[in-house]
Amino acid sequence: MTTAPASRQDPSGRQDRLQGRRHDREILTLAIPAFGALVAEPLFLMADSAIVGHLGTPQLAGLGVAAAVLSTATGVFVFLAYATTAAVARRIGAGDRRAAVRQGIDGIWLALLLSVAVVALMLLLAPQAASALGASPTAAPYAVTYLRISALGIPAMLMVMAATGVLRGFQDTRTPLLVAIGGFAANILLNLGLVYGAGLGVAGSAWGTVIAQTTMAAAYLVVVIRGARRERASLRPDLPGIRACARAGGPLMVRTLSLRAVLMIATAVAAGLGDVQIAAHQIAMTLWGFLAFALDAIAIAGQAIVGRYLGASDVPGTRAAARRMVQWGIGSGVALGVLMVLTRPLYVPLFSADPAVRHQLSTVLLLAALTQPVGGLVFVLDGVLMGAGDGTYLAWAMLGTLAVFAPVAIALPALGGGLAALWWAMNLFMLVRGGFLWHRFRTGAWLVTGAVRA
Repeated sequence: MTTAPASRQDPSGRQDRLQGRRHDREILTLAIPAFGALVAEPLFLMADSAIVGHLGTPQLAGLGVAAAVLSTATGVFVFLAYATTAAVARRIGAGDRRAAVRQGIDGIWLALLLSVAVVALMLLLAPQAASALGASPTAAPYAVTYLRISALGIPAMLMVMAATGVLRGFQDTRTPLLVAIGGFAANILLNLGLVYGAGLGVAGSAWGTVIAQTTMAAAYLVVVIRGARRERASLRPDLPGIRACARAGGPLMVRTLSLRAVLMIATAVAAGLGDVQIAAHQIAMTLWGFLAFALDAIAIAGQAIVGRYLGASDVPGTRAAARRMVQWGIGSGVALGVLMVLTRPLYVPLFSADPAVRHQLSTVLLLAALTQPVGGLVFVLDGVLMGAGDGTYLAWAMLGTLAVFAPVAIALPALGGGLAALWWAMNLFMLVRGGFLWHRFRTGAWLVTGAVRA
């Protein structure tokens, strides 16, 4: 066995370092703007929570239940963004921009079709949904009011998801950032004006969010239509294309439904513990969601980059970029967990004036901070596998995670467990999910190349 001369070893090491820095620039160029766009949704809910929370605990509890229902009703269709990002990015990697735009337009039409059914169900079943999540008699009227008004913004919400996926697939996360900034600013101003200025209370908060979301959807449509005209892609609905989008998103919908089931079970358990507990849980989930979306910014970069590399049939580049993103995810999780603990005295008082709610919240946030490093790994690997179009495995992995979490969480009230015990169960959920994703990542079975995943 011979050893290569130093003159030959140094260039190789330097090349690895250069490649690492190139991946860092690529990841950060996409992830930093994606962070701003991703946190728009939890920031909407955080603003609503901070404003409504000072109306009273029942109002905040009602918002907590409504937010869980609304997030589930729309969140199950997040595949409109995720599947579209991966499919468009593959086309971009293969050099077919026109097909990439057409793929995105099919996703937007699918979003519009799906929203019709979701709006009808939300208007009809709002009381039943609030009751199913255990809303108390004092909180239920506020939950129903918020749900029925917010239903009118669902078409805009789904269109935003699909259009965001188109832009991410084109490696553009800056435009979604600009739209998100405008939407968040409008949401705060509208909520303050309608809740307090107009005296509409919870209804004013819902109307403010609906108006902001509709404005965001209009901005996205302008960008996508301009892109379609530039690439000479048709804007008309194409039924085969819409069906293909639906088929590609099917496994991701199963994955998301399983994830939402976990969150809904957690909300129902917290609601059964009392108004103080559900109010604290709602705030904690909003903050947890904020950090999740922050970590998901790297995952979004993963979807776009992995899809593009695989579309260009570059397996070594895919592996190197994915490994680098895993490192970024874990490191970011550690930093966010520490920040979450150290800054509790600054942000906890913003959400409620009730000392009991504050006490419960402070305890829960310590538990939530423990698994932020695991969360960094989970969200990045989720993004990598989505970018590869590995939706079927993601669906089975989340079903398996749900099978572990559900019996533990449901048994807690009978065993005398409180809100802290519920959040220990949430930590178990993250650990199991991370195990499934890490196993798949190490096998390499997700590395399928080509403009379209076979």
